[in-house]
Order: sequence, then C-alpha cells, then structure tokens
Amino acid sequence: QVQVVESGGGLVQPGGSLMLSCAASGSIFSILLMGWYRQAPGKQRESVAAITSDGRTEYEDSVKGRFTISSDNAKNTVYLQMNSLTPEDTAVYYCHVLARTKIDGSRHYWGQGTQVTVSS
Repeated sequence: QVQVVESGGGLVQPGGSLMLSCAASGSIFSILLMGWYRQAPGKQRESVAAITSDGRTEYEDSVKGRFTISSDNAKNTVYLQMNSLTPEDTAVYYCHVLARTKIDGSRHYWGQGTQVTVSS
C-alpha cells in the first residue's frame, strides 16, 4: 500500500504564491508519475500538472506560466509552486501518484486533499 500526504495549502491573496508538497510512502517499488488535481466547488476534478519519473511535465492550460511542478525522486516527493494566484484557483488540491509496489502492478493513489483558498 502507498500513502500519499499533501501539505502547504492555505489562504492567500490574489496575486500571491503558495507551494504545495506531496510525499508518497510505503512499499513503493517505483513511481511512474506524480501530479496534482484540483476540484473547485460545483466543478469536476481536473488535472493541474503532472511530472513523470524522467522529468517530463504537463500543465493544464490555465496554469501554464504560473504553476511549476517539480519532484525529488529520492524522496518520493512532488511539489507545486503556484504563483499569480487568482480566485479561480480556489479548490481542493489532490496529489496523484502512479506507482508500483513490491507486490502489485501500477496503481493510482490519491492524497486526502489540501484546501487552497484565494480570497478576492
């Protein structure tokens, strides 16, 4: 089993910055991908950013140029640096991990979510 824990959410002013962190732990054999999803009130969950084990990144169009995803593979940790935040970024942010354990094939694992609120 893989545990995924996020941290770094909070309340920020428009135009402000915030960095989220997510650490995966457990009987991990390898991590193929780590990323972030978010779900705003009344909206569906959407992918925000993802990074593969070899460092390739993808971003949702609305966050390109503002958010930066990075990872520390040795620590099984992913970060999301969020700049120029707007109220539209308000959501619960979920860490997503595609990992292989020592006994299972690739599986999707999710954190419990961390609230990001950008006040107007």
